[in-house]
Amino acid sequence: MINRRPCLFLDRDGVINRDIAYAHKAEDITFVPGIFRLCRIFQRAGYRIVIVTNQSGIARGYYSEADFQHLTQWMHNEFRRRGITITATYHCPHHPNISGPCHCRKPAPGMLQRATKRYQLDVRQSVMIGDKTSDMQAAKAAGIKHRILISPEPLFRHSKMATMCVQYHRQIFARLKGIIDTRQLKG
Repeated sequence: MINRRPCLFLDRDGVINRDIAYAHKAEDITFVPGIFRLCRIFQRAGYRIVIVTNQSGIARGYYSEADFQHLTQWMHNEFRRRGITITATYHCPHHPNISGPCHCRKPAPGMLQRATKRYQLDVRQSVMIGDKTSDMQAAKAAGIKHRILISPEPLFRHSKMATMCVQYHRQIFARLKGIIDTRQLKG
């Protein structure tokens, strides 16, 4: 019997860092307040942390795969400096109008499925946090039970793909009971 671990799946732009168009350098990144605390809580509860991000800027020629990898390594190091281990970052470098359809670009579940298989993750206990309906669609298609949508827009506009909708990261902390052991909230 394989001992599967739960995972906190995170979209990157808009969840980990403020969303600016086509961020690809360290100076483009401003971390969202509360993201390190949130990750620490899940890590202490035994969750792996995996980033899944659409990066059409590569297909559009705005930055290279090497630029993306360099920024990803820098971001992993920033988390590591704060005692947080990012298990992996999966990205989709495609855009359907440029490189054609693919199985990895959210709302397709390809990135989440690859991570689930590679790291033997328990999707029924896993959580996806994203800021777009496509994040929620990918998570639902991958079988992820807990899907948290962060959106400053009126929450009623979003599909029923999310199991929780919040306007700000800090609202997640008050609503984690039932997802993880809330004794971890002191981090």
